[in-house]
Amino acid sequence: MSASKEEVREFLQWTLALQRAMELAVRSDDPEYVWKYFGYREFARKYDQILRHIASRMALPPILDAYDLSKLKGPGDTVAPQQKAFFESIYANVSLLRSILEKHAGKVEDEFSALRDFIQARLRSAMFEPPANEREVQNALEQLLIGRGLQKGQDYDRETGRVKVSAKEVVPDFILAPLSTAVEVKIVKDALRVKAVIDEINADIRSYSAKYERIMFVIYDLGFIRDEAEFRHGLESPGNVSVVIVKQ
Repeated sequence: MSASKEEVREFLQWTLALQRAMELAVRSDDPEYVWKYFGYREFARKYDQILRHIASRMALPPILDAYDLSKLKGPGDTVAPQQKAFFESIYANVSLLRSILEKHAGKVEDEFSALRDFIQARLRSAMFEPPANEREVQNALEQLLIGRGLQKGQDYDRETGRVKVSAKEVVPDFILAPLSTAVEVKIVKDALRVKAVIDEINADIRSYSAKYERIMFVIYDLGFIRDEAEFRHGLESPGNVSVVIVKQ
């Protein structure tokens, strides 16, 4: 039993539509309005319809909950905190289903590749003068992410997502949680820095692979990487690592 990619994309559209409807339903001009989760049971019914149909066409992991509507109390039999708890449970399952479908549809890989190509094409033009340090490259990269429509705290975060390795913690420069991606920025300002950056990348791969499915290294080169293929050699071999070299 295996749905085609076209079917999975259709399932994903259904799930996205349900997720958007749930988000719109709880928007309120009054933050103190506690009855905005009143429609939770209808959302549970629609989620179950979608889930059952998808499960008939493809295997799904056991982490997804199904709701027995005959046992789920109606809004007239619940108070506001209960309605909120039901709503959040349903929304969490919708979000999980979305993530699973995106992976099956290849959407995450497509977005990762598109982001890599975007950074490769645009970062150089975003630097008005040669950067003095990695922080300047990070700032320019963040502006590109914002310009692409990514929202901080939702689509990406900066200097969060700590990973504990042995006795120390490491923190990626950026994380893109929807893509399960860590992004690390490096700058090569002299010939000696080339080997040091390769060593740092190898160490980062070991660290970040424990938590993130994909890792992107953005290398801003001020003219000291002579052979890009040789520089990349072996670094991208795990398959989940992408090295973007931007020349000044």
